[in-house]
Amino acid sequence: MAENLFETVYVPIANPEDAEATARAVHRYADEDSEVIVTHVVEKGGGAPDKASVEQREQYAEEAYETFQNVLPEGWGTIRFETLYGHDVAETIIDGAGDAGATVIAFTPRGGSRWVHLVTGDVARNLIENSDVPVVSLPEQPTSIVLD
Repeated sequence: MAENLFETVYVPIANPEDAEATARAVHRYADEDSEVIVTHVVEKGGGAPDKASVEQREQYAEEAYETFQNVLPEGWGTIRFETLYGHDVAETIIDGAGDAGATVIAFTPRGGSRWVHLVTGDVARNLIENSDVPVVSLPEQPTSIVLD
């Protein structure tokens, strides 16, 4: 087991707003020696028609990555970005974290009602229940705090 839980942090983000909140939280807990792998899953329909093209979804991921990077101070840590493709978002994240040798999967919880989670599935719950890598839910940090 890694000496530092935040040695290689696998960070799933859903959209630019989530990227901003997650970057602030990761900055608080990871340090400049951490490797941070930020990932976005382009969800494939599994036979059903996709709502947006793969190119549109990849562009959306790029916008989220840019937001994540822009929140952090210049030169902070080692950050890389990885776009994944899969039908099951949680399973895709777990597989990506394993392939990357992550020491932790860290995210900020996203809102949504219990009904939405029941109908669409709860990615966070599936991550916690099915991952061999520790999963950490980070508290959201106020946007009024300046990161340095």
